[in-house]
Amino acid sequence: MEEVTTVTIGIYLVDDHEIVRRGLADLLNQVSGFNVVGEASCVREASVGIPKCRPDVVVMDVRLPDGNGVELCRELASTYPDAATLMLTSYSDDDALLDALIAGARGFVLKNIRGHDLVSAIRTVATGKSLLNTQAVIGLVRRIRSEQESGTAAALLTDQELLIFELIGKGLSNREISTHAELSEKTVKNYVSRILEKLGLERRTQAAVLATKLRAGTAHPDPSGQATTHLLTPSGSPFSATTGTHHAR
Repeated sequence: MEEVTTVTIGIYLVDDHEIVRRGLADLLNQVSGFNVVGEASCVREASVGIPKCRPDVVVMDVRLPDGNGVELCRELASTYPDAATLMLTSYSDDDALLDALIAGARGFVLKNIRGHDLVSAIRTVATGKSLLNTQAVIGLVRRIRSEQESGTAAALLTDQELLIFELIGKGLSNREISTHAELSEKTVKNYVSRILEKLGLERRTQAAVLATKLRAGTAHPDPSGQATTHLLTPSGSPFSATTGTHHAR
């Protein structure tokens, strides 16, 4: 008879409350195939501990004493991309949800989640799947955009285009974007072409650089005299960007 091999999922916990970490560790270590390989109470500890422990899944709080989980998630995406990040928080934060998606998180759950649901969530993200509901994120983008002044460059893009633009800025390929947005690669390619046209850009790399600058708040008006407009960032605050005047509407 062929022997069945059970794959163990290594989990790393990041939360500044010791009692929360202990409770999670006790719960998860009782699950067959789960092993809590390490824990941290802050960004500094986690930045050092995660690469050493090499977990499959990182379960982290959004708010930490020396930073936040979204920033750490973004750092891990570049320094240790093998770990799937599951954001855990005690409150529903729409902005944090959007930021977590852009940073590369695979899921976002509340701390009042039932134990078996958390176990299911960890198993899901460990397999490379996402818990983030794309339609919910698009609805969130629509709400945030409606609060901005009319005439901004964000109004140039549809909800789906705005989401894809942000993912381009994160450096994702069309194939990776298609997975996040649950679209075919061909559809994503068409969206990218429309985004470039609407923003007056010629190359994908220009869009990636622009999205990155907007997120960092470093984009400035073009001295050539092109129209200066605004584009929505994940935090909901506008930053200056330039687009051709013929694209304004």
